[in-house]
Amino acid sequence: MDIQVFKFGGASIRDAAGVRNLAHILKKFSGNRIVVVVSAMGKTTNAMEELLKAYMAKDPLQVLAAFEKAEQYHREIISGLFEDPGHPVGEVIRGLFDQLRGYIRKGHLYTGIRKGYDFEYDQIVSYGELFSSAIVYHYLADQKFPVNHTDVRNLVRTDATYRDARIDWKATKQKISDQVPALLTPTDEQGSALLVTQGFIGSDPLGNTTTLGREGSDFTAAIFAYSLNIHEMTIWKDVPGVMNADPKWRPDAIRLKTLSYREAIELAYYGASVIHPKTIKPLENSNIILKVKSFFDPDGEGTTIQQLGSWSLDVPVYIRKQNQVLLSLSSRDFSFIMEENLSRIFSILASNGVKVNVMQNSAISFSFCFDYDPHKIPLLLDQFREEYQIRYNDNVELITVRHYDPRCLDDLIGSRKVLLEQKSRSTLQLVLG
Repeated sequence: MDIQVFKFGGASIRDAAGVRNLAHILKKFSGNRIVVVVSAMGKTTNAMEELLKAYMAKDPLQVLAAFEKAEQYHREIISGLFEDPGHPVGEVIRGLFDQLRGYIRKGHLYTGIRKGYDFEYDQIVSYGELFSSAIVYHYLADQKFPVNHTDVRNLVRTDATYRDARIDWKATKQKISDQVPALLTPTDEQGSALLVTQGFIGSDPLGNTTTLGREGSDFTAAIFAYSLNIHEMTIWKDVPGVMNADPKWRPDAIRLKTLSYREAIELAYYGASVIHPKTIKPLENSNIILKVKSFFDPDGEGTTIQQLGSWSLDVPVYIRKQNQVLLSLSSRDFSFIMEENLSRIFSILASNGVKVNVMQNSAISFSFCFDYDPHKIPLLLDQFREEYQIRYNDNVELITVRHYDPRCLDDLIGSRKVLLEQKSRSTLQLVLG
């Protein structure tokens, strides 16, 4: 029997009702062997980032407040799922919070010992997935599902690039293909078997926790799908499928029935939040079908992403990235921005881990737009000021339109100022102030 991989995002399991709905969906697939990859619940990743911020600032009162808020949130979900207040899941979650508390208290908070923001991020923020997977596993077991639970850090091996770790594909595929089928041995007459694990996280050669980039749980699911050489993977979202725009931004957004791998990669690259940018490639390599389906309407068609002979789209697709920074560099002596200048610019960007979302250059200037990150920007600006004159706009918005219609410009721009505009045959990008 073929194994399937299901990924459930944080919005899908943000409360007790969401976890019960996850179980309802899995019941529809009785008789299947399924790897269930879960993200942190609700806004837990944001909450862990607030905890990290206070920890890095050595602010024990804020650390305590953020810690208690996160713990209370998970206790409320547990109380909504389990009638027995003494259920073992309570002790498991307390144990995980004690681990996290111990890490924070182990001299680091007060002595200021740090291994860098990115390293500390991965050690602390990763707990969100550990909390969620433990709760989901215990609930499914309580509901008599044939279910196992495993720590993904024992399977997904990475390098030590914290917050954006690179996969050791050989080691990871070997571990997953060796261990996961045994953990999915059917234990009921229907042949059902479930394995709950975490998305987003892995481990480096020294055993330190790493993360795969924000929203990296989709990528984790793809890693499992690729390593197990399965036929189909499903991402369960709080939308009907892949939409041609965020419905919260454009209420007239429509569902895209099918997408080619190529188009999906383009949309992910430009920032379509429904799919993580790294997700598609391992699926395409093994011709694994990806379905994006509604958590609220599991019987709906959703969107199917697969190998197609064309781009497969005949409607514009709108992608909006907020909280952007536009930085313009110009040479101090009006010399040309030549290859050696561009090489130096991209070297600085790479050393600071900054990914460019759109760029444009003239004879004596180079402009680019990137995600705002308060931990990276000060050093980046200092380095560029040493060699270039700079102009800087924060809190700008980047809008990308794939397969654009020229008539959509007025609707997008309105009364806002266009700081940068770029067009190709199929893509329009606007940076709006």
